[in-house]
Amino acid sequence: MKPFVPQLLPIQDVEWEPLIPLMGEANRALARYDGALYGVPNPEVLLSPLTTQEAVLSSKIEGTVATLTDVLKFDAGEQPDEESRRIDIFEVVNYRRALRRAETELKTRPFNLNLLLSLHETLLDSVRGTNKNRGRFRTRQNWIGRPGCTMEQADFVPPDPLVVPEAMSEWEKYYHAERPDGLAQLAVVHAQFEIVHPFDDGNGRLGRMLIPLFLYEKKLLHRPMFYLSAYLEEYRSEYVAHLRPLGREPGAWNRWVAFFLRALAAQARANAEKARAIMDLYEKLKVQVLELTHSQYAVPLLDVMFEKPIFRSTELEKHAGMPSKPMIMNMLGKLKQSGVLKVQREGRGRVAQVLVLPSLVNLCEGRDAF
Repeated sequence: MKPFVPQLLPIQDVEWEPLIPLMGEANRALARYDGALYGVPNPEVLLSPLTTQEAVLSSKIEGTVATLTDVLKFDAGEQPDEESRRIDIFEVVNYRRALRRAETELKTRPFNLNLLLSLHETLLDSVRGTNKNRGRFRTRQNWIGRPGCTMEQADFVPPDPLVVPEAMSEWEKYYHAERPDGLAQLAVVHAQFEIVHPFDDGNGRLGRMLIPLFLYEKKLLHRPMFYLSAYLEEYRSEYVAHLRPLGREPGAWNRWVAFFLRALAAQARANAEKARAIMDLYEKLKVQVLELTHSQYAVPLLDVMFEKPIFRSTELEKHAGMPSKPMIMNMLGKLKQSGVLKVQREGRGRVAQVLVLPSLVNLCEGRDAF
């Protein structure tokens, strides 16, 4: 099998008219989701677990088995027993770091290939693939297929590495181009990135990370908080099946764009529902925590717990606006007694107690983890 030759952008063989209803549906669903985000005070705090969950699910598509709970425990200082699980967690943490770094960068400058290379370097820091040209476009031929397969047996052979720099330069220009519909443009941006496969490793995760960054930079969302990996994980076979024929079969680009628009619409609805559920839980717990503690620090404490729903008790003292240690311990005692908080690990000696806000973790996990 020979290396694939990527099509020039913009893609010419797309019939846009049949896609107009799907564009309208996806844009409406995304606008409603953005409206739900506007209703969340401090979304970077209250929706922090969802950002971590996106990192978990995007990494899961690549074969990791770490869960949201695993990562939150790690954030609280709980080390996993198995080395393989620890590496999985590092990959998720790197994904989260890269996504947050990108958001910070995009506040002051447009997305560019240097930022992309920087995100790749962060993504592969001290994990599997760290020796695979971190922060650099690939300089060797790669291919995609069953483990151990030869290039001739591959399902897909990305373009020759010699054409990658030019292909990515054209990709960057298209990323910033003004197109009639931003979501249809994003479908092409994502697919072309996966086709070029510019890195030795990490292409899938970076390709999915580009989705919220594009939506944010194009002002289709006011925060880069869009979590498509749940849909792509559920419909992984369809996702791959729609990508593989691009540039090879008539009508393949139309089928891909239609699939991607349906994915955006479905996930926008799911994301809006999850954001509203988190806000409902927050309002419910705010009343409960105020009633239990009768403290002016009840809401700041709740905010800290939403930002980090598994935490060491000693961490609270470091947050601005928190009261004295005895008062903190008194409030935590009341919340444990009522069941709002559960003990994940008992404290002993200099080792702090680890607590969990089970209602929030269970909601974000979509299962009863506690």
